[in-house]
Amino acid sequence: MDEAAANYGPLEEINREEDAGASFVLQSKGKWWHAGCHLTTAIVGPTLLTLPYSFRGLGWAPGFVCLTAMGAVTFYSYYLMSLVLDHCEKAGRRHIRFRELAADVFGSGWMFYFVILIQTAINTGISIGAILLSGECLKIMYTELAPDGSLKLYHFIAMVTVVMILLSQFPSFHSLRHINLGSLFLSLGYTFLVVGACIYAGTSKNAPPRDYSLESSESSKLFSAFTSISIIAAIFGNGILPEIQATLAPPATGKMVKGLIMCYTVIFFTFYSAAASGYWVFGNKSNSNILKSLMPDEGPALAPVWVLGLAIIFVLLQLFAIGLVYSQVAYEMMEAKSADVRQGIFSSRNLIPRVILRSLYVIVCGFFAAMLPFFGDISAVVGAIGFIPLDFVLPMLLYNMTHKPTKASAAFWINNGIIVVFTGVGLLGAFSSVRKLVLDAKEFKIFSDDVVD
Repeated sequence: MDEAAANYGPLEEINREEDAGASFVLQSKGKWWHAGCHLTTAIVGPTLLTLPYSFRGLGWAPGFVCLTAMGAVTFYSYYLMSLVLDHCEKAGRRHIRFRELAADVFGSGWMFYFVILIQTAINTGISIGAILLSGECLKIMYTELAPDGSLKLYHFIAMVTVVMILLSQFPSFHSLRHINLGSLFLSLGYTFLVVGACIYAGTSKNAPPRDYSLESSESSKLFSAFTSISIIAAIFGNGILPEIQATLAPPATGKMVKGLIMCYTVIFFTFYSAAASGYWVFGNKSNSNILKSLMPDEGPALAPVWVLGLAIIFVLLQLFAIGLVYSQVAYEMMEAKSADVRQGIFSSRNLIPRVILRSLYVIVCGFFAAMLPFFGDISAVVGAIGFIPLDFVLPMLLYNMTHKPTKASAAFWINNGIIVVFTGVGLLGAFSSVRKLVLDAKEFKIFSDDVVD
């Protein structure tokens, strides 16, 4: 373990050979396509079904410009992050955690804590969102099968929580590689099912009226636009790239770029098709989950029920993988302090604390998912407060500090331009997202049966 991250108080990193979090959870055994699968699961999830919803705050042209800009900037950002990690590895300091990397490069303990705080907000927010959306998927299927049934949303969230507790016992990030390969195919599957359903709905005799107008007042239009930008940032967000790169067998140099290309190929086919088809059909009436738009509370479904049902099943299955991926940082932190690396990964000394701590973590996430069903708003807040600093600002700072591009270079001006622009976007997005969260808080009850848009 490098000395730069050696003295950071109560969360001090320990020697790598004695670090159970590194040895058990962040095992470095994977190939480049394993990292590509982890990346795809971390980015290409059911949140892409909120893209039509985000477009309603931007409109057609600004929506596609924002989507393309976010895609280009995040790819560039993750590429720079991989270069920084490669740079440190060549210097004999291979970092397997975001907090280690930031602390080493900045040489400051406060950055160590800052990254932990932001990562915790992201990972917990996504874990809550995954459980919430899974529960909503089950409720949608239940409502179709039993319209007068008595089960509520929180009942389904409890069911999902139980399943997630069982799945959380996969011991390492690397052990999820085949699950995440399946997740990749699931994302392609439900995306194209939903796109087909939207085309069917838009060309049928029951096609909903289309209205692409934005908010009437200029202030509301501005707030909606920045909320939409925050949502898109959250959709592209991936605050665990160093941990994903840690799963690669050393030397990891260059392997992450192949994984990024694999991931962004899937992004291209899924994000654009879902955004265009969903917004084309529903316009400014798009729901935060486009499946709910296709299956309105009143009236018949706007596409064949079997198509929508299959899409919901695919979404539900992938959400379990997403919940597992974003929980890995929390599990790694837990086991770094609770497990004994000198004993086997499945020894009773390590197995019992793992089962207890991981189960408690999932239960807490499930409780908040049931209590605060704000899926669209959660995505916006997480995007502004979490993903924008980690994915649009820090990678550029880290690259500038390690590679030191000259002021005459394009990289220097591009990186600093991105830092300035997205710092401003993050601040405005955080304000508008929190504002919408506060406004929506008036429209729901604790343990509500409906997800508030």
